[in-house]
Amino acid sequence: MILEEQRFLHEDLERLEQGIADRVAEDPRNIQERLYRDHQIAGFLSRIQNQSERLLSIYTDAEGSRQREIQAISTGDPFDEFYKHIDEIKDFHRRYPNEPAENLEKAYKKKAPGETDLMAAEVVNMFTGEEAFGRFLDLTTLHEEYLNLVGVKRLTYLQYLDAFDIFVPPQCPIKRVDKATDQYFGYVGRLASYLESFLKRTRPLEDLEKIFRDFDTGFEKAWASQDLPGWAPEVKVAGPQTSTEGIWCPDCEKLFTNDNVYKNHLTGKKHLRNAEARGGREDSGTNGHVNGGSRGNNTALRLKERAIAEREFRVRKLSYVLSEVKSNTRVNVERKQGMTERERQMELDALFAETADVNLAGHGEGEDSDSDEDEKIYNPLKLPLAWDGKPIPYWLYKLHGLGVEFPCEICGNFVYMGRRAFDKHFTEARHIYGLKCLGITNTSLFREITGIEDALKLWDKIQRDKRKERVQGDSVVEMEDTRGNVMPEKIYHE
Repeated sequence: MILEEQRFLHEDLERLEQGIADRVAEDPRNIQERLYRDHQIAGFLSRIQNQSERLLSIYTDAEGSRQREIQAISTGDPFDEFYKHIDEIKDFHRRYPNEPAENLEKAYKKKAPGETDLMAAEVVNMFTGEEAFGRFLDLTTLHEEYLNLVGVKRLTYLQYLDAFDIFVPPQCPIKRVDKATDQYFGYVGRLASYLESFLKRTRPLEDLEKIFRDFDTGFEKAWASQDLPGWAPEVKVAGPQTSTEGIWCPDCEKLFTNDNVYKNHLTGKKHLRNAEARGGREDSGTNGHVNGGSRGNNTALRLKERAIAEREFRVRKLSYVLSEVKSNTRVNVERKQGMTERERQMELDALFAETADVNLAGHGEGEDSDSDEDEKIYNPLKLPLAWDGKPIPYWLYKLHGLGVEFPCEICGNFVYMGRRAFDKHFTEARHIYGLKCLGITNTSLFREITGIEDALKLWDKIQRDKRKERVQGDSVVEMEDTRGNVMPEKIYHE
């Protein structure tokens, strides 16, 4: 039956390719449908790889069974082999009477309306409500774990979103000694694992293994060249380090701008404890060639620091890859903080309704037209749409003054809705490009000016004033009195 298995694998591969082509041609309506499609395609690609490996092993025919089956069919009586295979099939179904037949044509086709789809349920269960199907990060649990670390300052969730991928002072107040604890090691490991998991769930079609290998290679190079910030080998420094910014205390890892404050802190218990701990670490590293135990302890500590530094490096790289999601998360948290409880509940209900629509919606043309009619949004006031495609609340519309129009002639008579967008546009590329087209180079002096004529008048006045100051500076006659003081001629005569 090896030839039958070979034929089955070829058919399976062709139907998998057709299933992928059908799904690539689709245009997902929202992010949930896109994730559902991408995860389906990723599953098909994985099955193609497995089936291709099986097919390759059949063609390789290391045991020679395929060649023997071909010889048995070609040299002997074909009817004997035919009836032999029929007897094997009948015997199999006699032993397993309820064995379902695998229908490849139906296996890779899209589910009809009303049929249960396990992949859709898996995609829904992949994300928490805060993640909103991969739109945002959910770091609430890790934020609470961060607040319980030794030596950290209390940060709000918004502040934590800005600083969770920064591991050097002043954003990260955790000292190098405290980073060597098991609590911090576990926290950084869980943070890196979450970001990796989020990347795998939201980008199933990307070659993430190659990205992770590049991370490992980059870390090995940085560790070998000692370029990792905060993890260079400690060098014994005698006394404080004075710079233009102040006095740096290497024991406490703190900068003092006042000399008296630094001298007073030298007698504190905290400084003495830190100096003693740092001296012990340096002695263990310096005397390692004499004391084998000290050398072993120093090596173990360095290995642990390497593991922690590797996780911090991975978190930084993953955060850079997810930079857009990170910024969207911050905007979403700020937006939710300005919402009432009722609005949050309405948004949650809309998300659940969207999930139900995706699971139950049909893909026929008639059903699409019905769903489009059901999804028409009533928006008589022409309010701006939020991230979910629905109008924002009217009180928020009035609060930000989005109904007030601010035209700008310099920007090509573009109309900005709301004072906030109008104030922001003076530093944007459109307005700056319009001023440069008028020959104006110093754009910082033209804030709140939107008319071309006003801008040209102000620029001419600025140019005239500059020329006048230049002429006056060149025509000033300097006089010197009996004491050697130099002053203009007008003041000298007065």
